[in-house]
Amino acid sequence: MEIKKILIIQTAFIGDVILATPLIEKLKRYYPDSELDFLVRKGNEGLLRDHPKINEVIIWDKRKAKYNGLAKLSRKVRRNKYDLLVNLQRFASSGIVTSSSRAKIRIGFSKNPFSFTLTHKFPHVIDQTTHEVERNLSLIKHLTDDSFQKPVLYPTDQDFKDVEKYKTHPYFCIAPASVWFTKEFPEEKWVELTDQLNQERRVFLMGGPADIELCQKIKNESIHSNITVLAGELNFLQSAALMKGARMNFVNDSAPLHMASAVNAPVTAIYCSTIPEFGFGPLSDNSKIVQTREKLECRPCGLHGKKACPKKHFNCAYTIDVSRDILDADHRNQ
Repeated sequence: MEIKKILIIQTAFIGDVILATPLIEKLKRYYPDSELDFLVRKGNEGLLRDHPKINEVIIWDKRKAKYNGLAKLSRKVRRNKYDLLVNLQRFASSGIVTSSSRAKIRIGFSKNPFSFTLTHKFPHVIDQTTHEVERNLSLIKHLTDDSFQKPVLYPTDQDFKDVEKYKTHPYFCIAPASVWFTKEFPEEKWVELTDQLNQERRVFLMGGPADIELCQKIKNESIHSNITVLAGELNFLQSAALMKGARMNFVNDSAPLHMASAVNAPVTAIYCSTIPEFGFGPLSDNSKIVQTREKLECRPCGLHGKKACPKKHFNCAYTIDVSRDILDADHRNQ
């Protein structure tokens, strides 16, 4: 069957959208003349701004008239008459959009409550050996091939130009925040890290507007004299452009990790309550995984992190030794 119009649905979080971008690359490689659209939740559209391989980014505002908006969104998708729809989300709302789309080929995971309406469905298994990108790519293997494809973001020339002023000297980027408490390396540990970085190098603390307070606290408590808080100052693609040129990017198991992977930026990923075997590890050529060396019976305590440590000690984070486990001579001396 000829495939002229394609829709990919991923309405979850920032990192989930980035980990869906390999499907864009492979589908456009196999169907170069197709029009490919991508459906995201409002707030994440900036990841795909000016994407050279996307025809339209469709936005669903979950917070504003959620169900009326869902009905309107479903009608729009149906009017677009897609030949192929790939739904990466495993929740009912995306299943409703998919089932009502009338797309000729409807692909998704069997965990979706509306998977019975799919023409092709596949398992989503957390088996501690498979990366989430591989799980996503498994949905289109029968339409493309079984080769691996890394995530890709496309900062524009203007995005790189916008951050040139920060690149006058070698620098480090740190993204200290996470949505989940047990995924977030503690504030005092970030301070310890910045204290030990080369004092002649700039350190940029990055994140969204909600992360400004944390970043400012780290700056105020650190003895490093060359820290700049950029939280809330850069958009997604500008952030990716800045991370691309960093000597190293220090991140949690969170969206900035995947952002680094998507521009092949060097990255040190710090895992607290979660483990990389869940399938959300870094994919950059220069990447390092950091986690406690202690054998903790309580770790991992969940797939996505929690709002508080269930054991009230957070040893999975506090037993990570900054000097021994994270830093090396390059960070301290060059």
